Amino acid sequence: MFSILGNRLPHSRFLDLYAGTGAVGIEALSRGADHVTAVESNRDAVTLLQRNKQLCQIGQELTIHPHTVEQFIRRPDDWDGPYDVVFADPPYAETATFSSLLSESMSAALFAEDAWLIVEHGEKTATPMALGPTTLRRHYHYGDTTLSVYSRPNHDET
Repeated sequence: MFSILGNRLPHSRFLDLYAGTGAVGIEALSRGADHVTAVESNRDAVTLLQRNKQLCQIGQELTIHPHTVEQFIRRPDDWDGPYDVVFADPPYAETATFSSLLSESMSAALFAEDAWLIVEHGEKTATPMALGPTTLRRHYHYGDTTLSVYSRPNHDET
């Protein structure tokens, strides 16, 4: 994913939905992101995420929201955005539910003008042509995993 993002990370605001242990967000910081917002609802994962933040000596550049993605999306006052990159890695079995949530609830205010949304999902999972205010630009296939890249209309992926 980071090779796809290329030079989009330096000085960016990065939103990591379904953050797990925070590895993706921490990597984004190491590649120049100014700030990462991590959203994770699993208590054990949040504990590991907080521990990883401490071990990596990360301060306010990483904000952790121990909520479900749905709760976070419905609380715009909690956002640290708009975000330049939104990454979502929902459990593969929940990709369709996640897509519905984004299509119905995601506000354009979450995204910077030229933001990208990247959704990781199973290779056989169909994704919609539009999610919230973004439209599908390209799929990247890696074995059983696919990254679907979306952007706001009139902003191409390069």
